[in-house]
Amino acid sequence: MKTVKWGILGASNFALRHMGPAIHAAHGAELVAVASSSAEKVAGFQTFAPAARHVKTYEALLADPAVEAVYIPLPNHLHVEWTLKALEAGKHVLTEKPIALHAPEIDALIAARDRTGLVAAEAYMIVHHPQWQRAREWIAAGEIGTLRHVDAQFSFFLDDGGNIRNRPETGGGSLRDIGVYTFGSARFVTGAEPVDLSSRVIREKGVEIWAQVAATMQGPAGRYTYNSMTTMRAYNRQVVTFQGTTGMIRLEGGPFNAGVNDMAEIELHKGGNRTLIERFPALNQYQLQVEAFGRSVREGAPFAWTLENAKGTQAMIDWAYREAVDVTI
Repeated sequence: MKTVKWGILGASNFALRHMGPAIHAAHGAELVAVASSSAEKVAGFQTFAPAARHVKTYEALLADPAVEAVYIPLPNHLHVEWTLKALEAGKHVLTEKPIALHAPEIDALIAARDRTGLVAAEAYMIVHHPQWQRAREWIAAGEIGTLRHVDAQFSFFLDDGGNIRNRPETGGGSLRDIGVYTFGSARFVTGAEPVDLSSRVIREKGVEIWAQVAATMQGPAGRYTYNSMTTMRAYNRQVVTFQGTTGMIRLEGGPFNAGVNDMAEIELHKGGNRTLIERFPALNQYQLQVEAFGRSVREGAPFAWTLENAKGTQAMIDWAYREAVDVTI
């Protein structure tokens, strides 16, 4: 497959630590440029990708004919604007989640994608990891009987008021930052959508920093209940369980940050105290995502997470905010 030439729009710390190295390491990908006003920040990328050029403005990177695909790790409120600009500039684009702050905004991205014929997607990396694909396969195969309940928990501690996750003007909030994982993983694995939903939230300085969401989900296998908790004010925890009539699937340790917080593994619990555990110690889901994107660009291969998928998760987040009851603890 012919190599896809990548540029990064903004020298964020996340891009430096994860997506930049993933693009550099991925088969069929090359990091050729990073756009930032800071040469010092770009120098960090050049430690592992020496050929990556420093481009001083976002507009200059989008105008660069050597760049075919753009990764956008900008603050949440800038995602729609720069995704549209990238598409209009003729670039394939992979934008960090959440790709929009409200579900209807994604319609413009879908229209631009369809009009240009370019590949555009949200960087929802977990769907490219085999642990989540295995969970989906097990549910579809009836390995746990009829699905009755899904429970998802994601927490980490971040009380820095200057961080974009804690600022309302940059689209902060736990649901936008990590609710995309608790909601999106259940939707990806089960193919279900909410038919009713309630939520409780805690806010600090105008930003939701804790959310508990309960829903009834309807999917190909029928209805099940759903519960999630997300917060940016508690110790690191990531766990998702799919509970059925004859068994349970459990992902714990670091299912959303596989290989970062902990080794990826998935458990299948069956009757008679039997447990099957599959571990994936060496896979990098960011690299898998870049390689999958490249196959979509070069070969037209289906991408596991479409803009329509992203819109469904964002619609669930929007619903949780509309129904939110403020509480204190």
